[in-house]
Amino acid sequence: MANTLLMPKATAVWLVDNTALSFDQIAAFCTLHPLEVKAIADGEAAQGIKGLDPVMTGQITREEIAKGEADTNYKLKLAEPKVRVPETKRRTPRYTPLSKRQDRPNAILWLVRNHPELKDAQISRLVGTTKATIEQIRERKHWNSAHLVPMDPVTLGLCSQIDLDLEVQKASRGLPAAEPTGGTLLPARETETLEVRENRDEDELDADAVFAKLSSLKSTDTDEDDDNRF
Repeated sequence: MANTLLMPKATAVWLVDNTALSFDQIAAFCTLHPLEVKAIADGEAAQGIKGLDPVMTGQITREEIAKGEADTNYKLKLAEPKVRVPETKRRTPRYTPLSKRQDRPNAILWLVRNHPELKDAQISRLVGTTKATIEQIRERKHWNSAHLVPMDPVTLGLCSQIDLDLEVQKASRGLPAAEPTGGTLLPARETETLEVRENRDEDELDADAVFAKLSSLKSTDTDEDDDNRF
């Protein structure tokens, strides 16, 4: 991270009031135009700005200022900061290895089919692709649409399961709950009623069978008695 001066105008105000540095030296140190420094000295600019002592803030040493006052051609240098602030990393599109880039269309197709709630930007973050490619696959206009096979991006190693779950969770916020598509279980009372009805039906069938059998036996006995008479 480049070392930069804090509050350049306030620092210029302090240097004008407290040092014998030239306008050009102050302008170069504070990244201002020499005319701006002259306006500050004349009271035409930076009115109401309180001067900031760069020595107190550790941005320059008194020895460095003394060198500049002794030589008008000397360019002041910022002091090395005592504490290094780590540079923040900017989020960049996910890098996909060359060996796995051929699998991205299959992963996009899987995401489009299995998670239609995901937005193009979310799919792009997960597998590292462009919105144009997603749109082509979604509308089956991709040059290789006929040979694409939906494949889980987690299995392919294009994203982690945690990242996928987070994106799905974000996309699902505010959406109505999905209605159950399968059959539901009947209440206990209804199942008991059905069992009783079935048992009754079975009993009735059994009773009819018994009566029918008795009737056939009775007719057989009658026929035998008639034969014995003759």
